[in-house]
Amino acid sequence: MEASVRTEPLECGLGASVLELQLGQPLGLVAASLRDALARSRLLVLRGQSLSHQQLLEAARVFGEPEVYLNGRHSVPGFPMITAISNIFVGGAPIGMYDGDNEEEWHSDLSWRRDIGRVTLLYSVVAPRLGGETRFADTTAAFAALPANMQRLLCQLEAVHSMEQLSRRQTESFTSGRPEATEALPSPEYLPPDVVQPLVLRHPKTGRLSLLLGDAVIKGIVGLSTSESADLLRWLHAFATQNEFLYSHKWEAGDVIIWDNTALMHTASPCDSARNHRLLYRTAIAESGVLP
Repeated sequence: MEASVRTEPLECGLGASVLELQLGQPLGLVAASLRDALARSRLLVLRGQSLSHQQLLEAARVFGEPEVYLNGRHSVPGFPMITAISNIFVGGAPIGMYDGDNEEEWHSDLSWRRDIGRVTLLYSVVAPRLGGETRFADTTAAFAALPANMQRLLCQLEAVHSMEQLSRRQTESFTSGRPEATEALPSPEYLPPDVVQPLVLRHPKTGRLSLLLGDAVIKGIVGLSTSESADLLRWLHAFATQNEFLYSHKWEAGDVIIWDNTALMHTASPCDSARNHRLLYRTAIAESGVLP
């Protein structure tokens, strides 16, 4: 017999807290309820978790089959579907994918792939005392708030997503403050070709429409001039990241956030790596691997 998870809406209006559930336990009876809660709320927060790498993967499999990340240098040994994300350096090298002391880059995971990321899980092991929040923008609510004529226009447009452009901008951003951070960036041989994605996605379960944006990964909008494309993208990003659409998560060790990557954007927040360490483990499920 299936069971239901208990959820409580977050105060900001985006997402929900999942109450009294340990992801390290067998989840078969609540799997369908968890998937429904994610589709409904778009973001789920679970506090007080204590997970092995295998348990994190088993929790992810409630939603589908986790992906092997294209750059395996920061995969957890023996667990190629889990990536370490950290600002901790040992011997001059990062122990995980380094996201920059001052990194603020709105994106949706794997938007530069044909099968974009559908679900992402992020598990905090070491949490900073100050800074390092992860901020989420509700691109579903943002699209719904647009005028009807703007919605119709955007539904006809496509954008070019480029991992090569993203990597170049990260190189410029990271190395300006910390030269050794180049070790955390993808090597050229890992970079896939550009892909064209719709500017608006329809959720296969809820039918709701969401903007697919990324302020460093999108080269431009198909059919528009460079200036027209830049102006529209700049306006959309500013609109979608207004306070009314945002949730900022202050991490504590043991937190897990699960989000529908096609319904939200997210970004890291500035964090002084010399004073505030962070270590998180991430696993993601691409669109083709998602369970119904």
